[in-house]
Amino acid sequence: MLQMIPTVLGVVLITFILFNVAGGSPALKVLGPHAQADTLEAFDEHRGFNKPLFPIVGSRKVTTRAYTDSDFERTPGAWRGIDGVSHTNGRLVLAEGGEYALPLKFDLRNDCEYELVIEARTDGFPMLGEKDLKISNVWKKKSIRFQPVETQKGEESFQGLEKIIPVDAPIEIRSIKLRRIMNNPFDSQLVFYFNRLFHWDFGVSHSTNQRVSKLLADGIVPSLMLTVPVFIIGLFTSIALSLLCAFWRNTWIDRFFVIFSVALMSVNYLVYIVVGQYFLGFKQGWFPVWGFEDVRYLALPILIGVFSGLGGSLRFYRTIMLDEAHRDYVRTARAKGVSQSRVLFRHVLKNAMIPIVTNVVIAIPFLYTGSLLLESFFGIPGLGYLGINAINSSDVDVLRAIVLIGSFIFVIANLLTDICYALVDPRVKLK
Repeated sequence: MLQMIPTVLGVVLITFILFNVAGGSPALKVLGPHAQADTLEAFDEHRGFNKPLFPIVGSRKVTTRAYTDSDFERTPGAWRGIDGVSHTNGRLVLAEGGEYALPLKFDLRNDCEYELVIEARTDGFPMLGEKDLKISNVWKKKSIRFQPVETQKGEESFQGLEKIIPVDAPIEIRSIKLRRIMNNPFDSQLVFYFNRLFHWDFGVSHSTNQRVSKLLADGIVPSLMLTVPVFIIGLFTSIALSLLCAFWRNTWIDRFFVIFSVALMSVNYLVYIVVGQYFLGFKQGWFPVWGFEDVRYLALPILIGVFSGLGGSLRFYRTIMLDEAHRDYVRTARAKGVSQSRVLFRHVLKNAMIPIVTNVVIAIPFLYTGSLLLESFFGIPGLGYLGINAINSSDVDVLRAIVLIGSFIFVIANLLTDICYALVDPRVKLK
């Protein structure tokens, strides 16, 4: 149980890296590369993606979409078309006598402080409000901190930042960078993520504009109505057939089920779905093939789910039963005259429960996530169907919540597996 604490923290960290670090910009994936900068910034602001990934130990500066970093090597960027501004030899040249303001894509936040870093050179003129600054053809960097304020007319002005005013000569600029200064060094995407999870807040789906928790609650019932019957029926069927193989081992019945299970495992899952829908649903008309109006709509996907998974389960449980059937205690029971059926059910099955319990309990978390293919092909509005739609629409909050909760359940299932060992095997004690 103590090991669960670092394990759960590791799961949270891995999901954070998968969706926040390795996945690229969620705003660009959702809204597209042609979305306006202010729209992208609002998306990130609402979901905490405009913060640094991790708590900042040193510099507390982050980029902003209000101004894209410019090195002017190839293009003047946002400065294109401004009077008195030219682009020559990979340099931005501001003509003398003009007043130039930073071309922002949208208004800056007035609750934050910003830093402007300009790398420039000139031949003797005051730059950026410093009367005595002389650069004299030497490239130097100038850093200026300022605070956006709103004037009485509703316009934006910058306290601490004066316009670039060339006086005696043009100014050449090699690069301009704008950074937002974080007030709190711990204000980051990771802390924001942990804070949300602490309050059981999984965010809002951008495609449906609904709380992710509500979407999960609505989808869990259809998923369990599909996966639980598939799981239970498949479990008892495969165990019964594996006992049958053990009872008549090395006979034509045993060999038939071996060939049958290998054949089932060799066929792709999609083939079962397409063939079942076409022949049993479309041709024969025995089952509806799309929708979720009543229990009848679950009959065909449950049948396909049990049949398609029977091969692997039968092979697994048959191996376990045959392994136990050759143990010394089984030979001793047979030597004492115990009947074959009693040997199978009282000895073989009982002592084979540890691998069976392991396989059963570990499969429980996957009941929650639903069946992606069955729900998608049959139109069942479960978590599998929700997950496919979230992948297609790049709905990060929904995907992250499904993965995270499934991981939590998997960790709990591992703990339950260890506890169940003590219940089925008298040699294992809980201490």
